[in-house]
Amino acid sequence: MSPNRREFIKVVVAGAVAAGCPVDLSVLAQAATGTPAVDSENNKICHEVRDGFQFSLPPVSKKHEVIIVGGGVSGLTSAYLLQKYDFLLLEKEPHWGGNAFEMQYHGATYGTGSAFVESPAAAELAVEIGLQPLPIDNWDGTIIKGEFVPDFWGEGLDHAPYPVNVRDDFKKFKKDMLAIDLEKRGRELDNVPLTRLLKDHSVELRQWWDTYCPSNWGGLAHDVAALVAVEDFQGFAGDSRKDTRSTWPGGLGAITNKLAEVLAPKFADRMLTGATIIAVVPQRNGVNVTYSSGRGELKTVAAKGVIMATPKFITRRLVAGLPEKQSEAMKKIRYAPYPVVNLIFDKPVFNKGYDTWCPGNSFTDFIVADWVIRNQPGYEQKYNILSCYTPMRETERATLLTDDGARRVARNVTRDFQKLFPGAEPVEVHIYRRGHPMYIVSPGLYTDIQPIVRQPMERIFFANTDAEGPVSTTSTGIAAARRAVKELEVALSGGAKHAKLAEPVSAVL
Repeated sequence: MSPNRREFIKVVVAGAVAAGCPVDLSVLAQAATGTPAVDSENNKICHEVRDGFQFSLPPVSKKHEVIIVGGGVSGLTSAYLLQKYDFLLLEKEPHWGGNAFEMQYHGATYGTGSAFVESPAAAELAVEIGLQPLPIDNWDGTIIKGEFVPDFWGEGLDHAPYPVNVRDDFKKFKKDMLAIDLEKRGRELDNVPLTRLLKDHSVELRQWWDTYCPSNWGGLAHDVAALVAVEDFQGFAGDSRKDTRSTWPGGLGAITNKLAEVLAPKFADRMLTGATIIAVVPQRNGVNVTYSSGRGELKTVAAKGVIMATPKFITRRLVAGLPEKQSEAMKKIRYAPYPVVNLIFDKPVFNKGYDTWCPGNSFTDFIVADWVIRNQPGYEQKYNILSCYTPMRETERATLLTDDGARRVARNVTRDFQKLFPGAEPVEVHIYRRGHPMYIVSPGLYTDIQPIVRQPMERIFFANTDAEGPVSTTSTGIAAARRAVKELEVALSGGAKHAKLAEPVSAVL
């Protein structure tokens, strides 16, 4: 397809860049004068909060037992586990789900982020709320020099279109990584970048990992702790490997959508979207939370305990009195901008594998949205939707701040995809932009930083996947919710206070 013709493809832009952005009262007041109300893309406000803007807060208007801040998978799971309490769930966006959010195109479901689960705990929650996990059962392939290589790290290594010496290098790396004893070397490997293990290997191998790492852990190989890479590698490349991943059409938005669906009939009046948090302030016997709702109205509500199921880059700006050591630990977590570009075709273009890696392109990999139902009896694939994962560098975040910038990213992905599949013409291209969705799994984060980040603060408890680790997944978001809920219940029952910051963990696995 020619560049000019590509410009005529409809590009739909969705998603908010400034996740969890607090607002400033002076701007909210503009709503009363007829000025357009604040929305999630008002980055001026975020910058004012970042720079220490101060404002007054209204008095408490209502009390609850628990307030949950953030309506992603961690916040929704917390609400599900706290149904016996008088909880209030607050979410800034107009929808539930956070990074695990599903969308529709003429009845076909596609995802905006999280793709699959593989932990038993996440699968068990899915079953509990009425979702049967669907097995993926397909090892990832890679496209190299235009050739699709299925099961790349299995039998595919013998068929990859590389020179013999490069294939041998991949095989040597595989042998060396599978021989690593993580129980003995876990802490060591968590504190060095993956490049330490790649330094004597081929350019082609380093390129493969510089494709794989950003999609899974937010950064290039030099940004990422060797531990997570080796642990993951041993899972998908070992001799006794078994693909334990499962998902639903469009990914893990199915879980968040179902959680909201289960909760809404009983608790709709205590589940508020469009509620942007202004401040979380500890009190003598509780916590006050101030948020904006509707057309800029400010409300302060009180609770005996609060679960912050929000990214830590915004959590540290919302919670008053956060211990300096904990605030500094939160500040050390870096986040990658991570749009997902969905290419929508009205005829089959690619159905050979669930997740396919594409070194050397503007996107890292793409998944087939309906992979787990494509072979079900009676199912007809009307649209072949391919979700292209497009993690970006931190310095590129500003590109997503405007619709034109987001469309540029989408067109670059379309261009590169069409180089791999000449003649593939999407009927539409949908980009879901996300400014800070995935934390970068940097060296030392899991063993040294996250234990401090998640330390309870009297009556405030910290969920969200970036508090749990070692990687940013729906499964760890669920695990973080379970931990925070247990900590909160201990506090509400009069258990011991949590005054001391956690020491770094001494074991990894």
